[in-house]
Amino acid sequence: MTLVDWVKNDWLKTHQTSKEEIQGLWSIVERELKDSQVEGISSDGQFNHAYRAALTLATILLYISGYAPTRTQSHHHRTIETIPKILGTQTKDDAAYLQNCRAKRNASEYDADNEASSAEADELIQFVKEFKSMVKDWVKNRGF
Repeated sequence: MTLVDWVKNDWLKTHQTSKEEIQGLWSIVERELKDSQVEGISSDGQFNHAYRAALTLATILLYISGYAPTRTQSHHHRTIETIPKILGTQTKDDAAYLQNCRAKRNASEYDADNEASSAEADELIQFVKEFKSMVKDWVKNRGF
């Protein structure tokens, strides 16, 4: 299924972004990544901040590609699933990893405390740093 098919299914909508909007999203990425590394907050807190940074990076990819998620219950899931459609099938494992992180984040937000370990938070923070570099290169190649 292509992203155009996703629009037909009402999972995405077309979206025209601007450099200002993308700059605003980059500032969210930076803030969330910085907040994820604050000492003294819980591992759930670190994990959730890192997750928000990763989701915002995926949103940047989607917006620059000309789409936005429809605001349905599954918009995080769908935003993450677009990563390999935009960056290529070599990022399928990255999307699968982020889907697992999404489930863990949901559990820590809505179900229970202490869902994410310190090691899991550190792993996600490292992933986000690498993913950010990948997204930055992709964005730069598109003139943003």
